[in-house]
Amino acid sequence: MSVRIVTDSGCDLSPEAAEALGITVVPLSIRFGSTEYTDRVDLTPEQFYAEMETQDELPETAAPAPGAFAAAFDQLIAEGATDIVCVMLSEALSATAQSARTAASQAKGANVHIVDSKSATIGQGTLVMAAASAAAEGSSAADVIALTETQSTNTHVYGVLNTLDNLKKGGRIGNAQALLGTMLSIKPCIDLTTGAVEEAGKQRTRKKALAWLASVVPDNATNLAIAHGQASDIDDFLALLGQTPDRVDIIGPVVGTHGGPGVIGLTFTA
Repeated sequence: MSVRIVTDSGCDLSPEAAEALGITVVPLSIRFGSTEYTDRVDLTPEQFYAEMETQDELPETAAPAPGAFAAAFDQLIAEGATDIVCVMLSEALSATAQSARTAASQAKGANVHIVDSKSATIGQGTLVMAAASAAAEGSSAADVIALTETQSTNTHVYGVLNTLDNLKKGGRIGNAQALLGTMLSIKPCIDLTTGAVEEAGKQRTRKKALAWLASVVPDNATNLAIAHGQASDIDDFLALLGQTPDRVDIIGPVVGTHGGPGVIGLTFTA
């Protein structure tokens, strides 16, 4: 039995990390006006943030078509996969999982399982990496799914934004509505642990917001990872954190569209 792992580009794993663990990443698309890009295929995170600086309107993100997932499934089946476990961007934030589910219903030659990560960006990435490691060690699809679902409940994701404008315009503000209308100097703090955007607090300055973000990491935290939207103060935050994370990733276009430039997030298991 061969178990393979599929995810989407909302996980913000680097291509190198995905390739090392044999993870297939199906990309979402990003649209600036009438120009559409495929995430990390013809639009790098660096190019995305540079383009955002030149645009007045918020870019739009779109889930992959079922055909993109079907092509990924067919390729893995041709390589000998008997089970495919898809760890998807939170269904509270995206229709990506539903697109994968549509493709899965038509797949032939392997059992395809769709798992809502109930997470995003580096939190989702942590779950995907754990699933891939378990699959590589010979775990069954059922065990990989159980591991992912259990770890999902213990995976925390927090972030600090420069502004709520992107979340508001993109319709992903969720239960953080209460943060709207506050003073412009307020730096919003959000909690993505449930897979939806929740208010986690508000600080009057960026410095205080980053101090808050560092403070949420408990002493027993594992799988600590950091991601940011080309934040100029990321090194300052890492020094403030006082410990070395397992990885530091760039937040790509999928989450960066809604988090905005300068967003800093972290994830840990506890």
